[in-house]
Amino acid sequence: MNFNSKNPFLSNKRFSSNAVSKAGNLQQEQIIDYNQDMTISGTINKTAILFLLLCAGAMLTWWMAFNGMNAMLPTIGGAIVALILVIVSAFKPQASPYLAPGYALFEGLFIGGISAIFEAMYPGIVINAVGATLVTFLVCLGLYKFKIVKVTEQFKSVVIAATLAIATYYLISWLFSMFTSFTPVHHGNGMMSIGISVFVIIIAALNLFLDFDQIEKGVQQRMPKFMEWYGAMGLMVTLVWLYIEFLRLLSKLYSRD
Repeated sequence: MNFNSKNPFLSNKRFSSNAVSKAGNLQQEQIIDYNQDMTISGTINKTAILFLLLCAGAMLTWWMAFNGMNAMLPTIGGAIVALILVIVSAFKPQASPYLAPGYALFEGLFIGGISAIFEAMYPGIVINAVGATLVTFLVCLGLYKFKIVKVTEQFKSVVIAATLAIATYYLISWLFSMFTSFTPVHHGNGMMSIGISVFVIIIAALNLFLDFDQIEKGVQQRMPKFMEWYGAMGLMVTLVWLYIEFLRLLSKLYSRD
């Protein structure tokens, strides 16, 4: 069974030469200009730009929250707009140069607001979550770069199956909690809840390997330049997911003290 990255931006369909050439009408080019190809350095630069934009958005809602302003509207609004941009980009990757910066900025509004809530409850939690996310990213990048972890089809199958299971569980739990008095198992600070959070973090981290692999394949296939934004945006989606899961795990551990 051939699974792809759980990240809609980094699926094999989007990173196939045929799909991208049709999207950008690039198959009519008679002369190939390799300066317009996707590159690793270009994707890294785009990722850095998106990260700075995300931080800018996060600083705004963070400042609002700690200066007596109501940051809930931009926090919720940022999450909704970011989700819409994610969906649009998944179907129109050629628009990523315009949608990716917007995604990062609005996602930053959401991240800043959520982080401020957790920080108010558990002082110091945000810096620990940021550090844990950064360390996890660097470790996964090193393991991938030095081929210590190889992304095989079996590896993809296991990671994607686990990711889909997590998404399904979260969705069902949310629906039940909305309409019944059901309390999801992952709520609270019990050992079962902590164990679930650890498992989810592991799966989120494993998704980074799939993201790295798909970006590398895009470069090898000489995908067009706009796919750098597409790949960077997809990587940011995974990093945001990982950061939020670290916040959830640390909040459970802090509440046990």
